[in-house]
Amino acid sequence: MTLSAASLVPVDLTLGVLLAVLLLAAAAIAHWYGLSPDSRTRRGREMLFAGVRAAIQLAAVSLVIEWAVRSPWGLAAFLLVMLTVAVRTAGHRITGNTTGRLTLAPITAGVVPVVAALLLCGLVPLKGLALIPVTGILIGGAMTVTVLAGRRALDELTARHGEVEAALALGLPDREARMEIARPAASDALLPGLDQTRTVGLVTLPGAFVGMLLAGASPLRAGAVQLFVLIALMAVQSVAVAVTVELVARGRVHRAGKEG
Repeated sequence: MTLSAASLVPVDLTLGVLLAVLLLAAAAIAHWYGLSPDSRTRRGREMLFAGVRAAIQLAAVSLVIEWAVRSPWGLAAFLLVMLTVAVRTAGHRITGNTTGRLTLAPITAGVVPVVAALLLCGLVPLKGLALIPVTGILIGGAMTVTVLAGRRALDELTARHGEVEAALALGLPDREARMEIARPAASDALLPGLDQTRTVGLVTLPGAFVGMLLAGASPLRAGAVQLFVLIALMAVQSVAVAVTVELVARGRVHRAGKEG
């Protein structure tokens, strides 16, 4: 059985209206229930901005994607933009200062080896139409766990600062003292990906699976591609969390002297 994109989600006025209503509802709920970490943060406004920004970005991508998938320079530029935005987003969410630039390390440490292995094995061709979505999924997954791991680790170190000081007083090196506090908290960043893998096909049918079906692939082939994506993501995310914890434990990524 082959589906078509039009039969899944028709692009018309009804879709536009529904998207606007859902976005406004999400923002309103976040505002009315005070779903923000502090008085300076407005999650509702952030949701509105994120939704509008997503629409603009997707429209822009639609205009440049054909050039990006046909030109080697376009492909390289597209991947570089994806990585740059991921690093800036992760850095801002974790620290808000210049140490956030070091989030380049956890994001690339997992993504680059996996993508290189896929290219060398011939599982993913060196073509934009295949490389961009695969790399984008992996970069996005690495960015997400880097943010979660970094924030949880730094929050825990702040809340349990006394325990770190006690460990130092007992002669434990600074890295080890901080690692004992940061690592368990940061490991929670792996839970969303782990749960997604454990429940795939039972709770949701992820994008890669649906996309393959829309392209005319058999359900078995679509399932194999989705399995590959999920396992590759777990590998990338494990590396990203490990590197993030190491940077935090060594004091390379911190919130001291936070800018803005």
